[in-house]
Amino acid sequence: MIKGYDGGPLVPGESLLGQPGFWANHLMAVCYDGGCAERPDPEWFGEDGADADALSEVLFDPQRWPVFRMPTENGPGAVVIYRNLDGDYGTDYLLAHPSSSVEQIASWDGDFSGSGLIWLELIRIADNPSLAAEGVRDTAIRLLLLLPVLTDPDLPEAALATLVAALTVAGAPQGTVSVAAEHLLTHLARRSRHDPRWASPLSGSRE
Repeated sequence: MIKGYDGGPLVPGESLLGQPGFWANHLMAVCYDGGCAERPDPEWFGEDGADADALSEVLFDPQRWPVFRMPTENGPGAVVIYRNLDGDYGTDYLLAHPSSSVEQIASWDGDFSGSGLIWLELIRIADNPSLAAEGVRDTAIRLLLLLPVLTDPDLPEAALATLVAALTVAGAPQGTVSVAAEHLLTHLARRSRHDPRWASPLSGSRE
């Protein structure tokens, strides 16, 4: 049960992470703003269009809303929910605080909305998995699940290499993984609007 989603048919989604077509569905939408001449391709993630289409039927099933849990050893964890309301599909990104309260930090409904996370916040959640709680423990997969909420206009130099390594873990081929990582970061930076004056959502100081 997640507060605010009592009426939704939530189901654990972690078993879908290894299915062909998952990353094309989860990440390619980031790149559909028309700002690049090169179109993203499921093959960048080691998948194909048929895989992506088949898995989309599962990911966006109104009868089952996949939930991806990323608890941490300390501090807020994260939850990604495929909110499959009939006619109002979207993906919600929540912080799960130690007090058991949840806070929505972003959503994707064809367009991005919300405050998102800066790189250090994203890495802090990805690299600090709880080994006792149920959910996603692989740090690379946690990073990729949260990547769509990155809103950092000043990424560190290591960000590209970190993303390449994570995509490789997820099955991206060596021949296209750098192109995929560069494409994703370019689009995320283009839409970035994180104001450094905002308090960190991980501090619990922001609604």
